[in-house]
Amino acid sequence: MELNGEQLISAPIPEVWKGLNDIDVLAKSIPGCEEISRISPEEIHAKVMFKIGPVRARFAGKLFLSDIVPDQSCSMAFEGSGGAAGFAKGKSRVELKQAEGGTLVSYTTEASIGGKLGQIGGRLISASAKKIADDFFQKFAKELGGETEALESDAGSK
Repeated sequence: MELNGEQLISAPIPEVWKGLNDIDVLAKSIPGCEEISRISPEEIHAKVMFKIGPVRARFAGKLFLSDIVPDQSCSMAFEGSGGAAGFAKGKSRVELKQAEGGTLVSYTTEASIGGKLGQIGGRLISASAKKIADDFFQKFAKELGGETEALESDAGSK
């Protein structure tokens, strides 16, 4: 599955970057987040409750940051397990650019899923992933005291 998109957040780049690296802001922004902790500057662990189609599960996951360029971009590798519900793993790239009205956040994500989740149709998974991403950015922008506007996003199954 691939998920790509752009969001305009009405806050300056340094504020957006700081928010994306703030565990408290992330905890309030990630849909279904129950617990999040920073293990090191490059590693974050989280427990999140997701409902994707008929499958509802608590996922324990790890996020590893790399290629970090402060106030500009970073890459992430992630893996999560939801027990019998399945697993997800993949990679993502986030870039921040100055834009009229705030910060343009561009992201690309490639993920693979298995278990019960892997049995759900690709279209339903893609739609659920897009909704989770949109919900994250709405909550994130609100935490920063601004708004967000989805400029474009594309969720595809691969």
